[in-house]
Amino acid sequence: MGFWKDRNVFVTGCTGFLGSYLTKELISLEANVTGLVRDIVPKSNLYTTDEYKKVNMVVGQLEDEMLLERVLGEYEIHTVFHIGAQAIVGIANRNPLGTFEANIRGTYNLLEAARRSPLVENIVVASSDKAYGEQSILPYDESMPLQGRHPYDVSKSCTDLIAQAYHKTYGLPVCITRCGNLYGGGDLNFNRIIPQTIWNILNGKPPVIRSDGSFIRDYFYVEDAVEAYLLLAEKMGELGLAGQAFNFSNEVQLTVIGLVNMILRLMDSNLEPVILNQGSNEIKHQYLSAKKAREILGWEPLFTIEEGIERTIRWYERYFRKDAEPNEGKYYNSFV
Repeated sequence: MGFWKDRNVFVTGCTGFLGSYLTKELISLEANVTGLVRDIVPKSNLYTTDEYKKVNMVVGQLEDEMLLERVLGEYEIHTVFHIGAQAIVGIANRNPLGTFEANIRGTYNLLEAARRSPLVENIVVASSDKAYGEQSILPYDESMPLQGRHPYDVSKSCTDLIAQAYHKTYGLPVCITRCGNLYGGGDLNFNRIIPQTIWNILNGKPPVIRSDGSFIRDYFYVEDAVEAYLLLAEKMGELGLAGQAFNFSNEVQLTVIGLVNMILRLMDSNLEPVILNQGSNEIKHQYLSAKKAREILGWEPLFTIEEGIERTIRWYERYFRKDAEPNEGKYYNSFV
């Protein structure tokens, strides 16, 4: 807590999935948090408790560099967490320009604003395992080239390289995170496999797998991600880590069908998944090595994959029951 108490922190994407958890944790650590909000999302996880009342909310977009520079200056920001992004692969495939504007332009706008803001001491930029693109050797480690080929993957490769360039050229104190597929309670993007599967099961519907079910992914629990981000920010100056990237992962690889079957088992369901075999513009196998984070930062996840899934299931059970109260106790989803 000593590091974060009274520290002025800026979080982009503070009402998003990861951003909401990170913002709440920073508030609990007594940081002074300023958050960037593009759209008002009343059902964001940030608003489920009262922490949001302590956040300085700035309404605007990452595409507005002057706004970002004003925020960093007027709120005297010391630490920046750049979490905000268009994070859905399917949306990126349908609307690549919007994804490029938010993820690429948004990143260089923020870093340029930080370069002009002398009080900024450290910046953590969210990249992704997707930035690596398709590799012939797995798991990914931080020395591998960034070679995204599809719109979302390319946007994250660019985000990552731009952050590296701002450190290399201007000495900007930035580190980069590359995480697997984040999951946990509070993810309101119900086209993602975990919240969609849980919602279907709660409603007695078979889970739907868009691909053939054999894709291998690295699933990373959101509360572990928060601790990883905070630890990296704390250690940047102490260990001289600026300019470096770190993978964060449970280092457990699951096929999509294996994940869905785990959720079915943990929810005591006899439903059978429906496999559509329609996946496209996605990498077939992806998983990360977190050896560097373990050895340099002393980091390790707090939760196993099963513990994380169980906590996620409980969150959605509570969430849908609360939503269902006006509807005679039945589960329903107001988002689809």
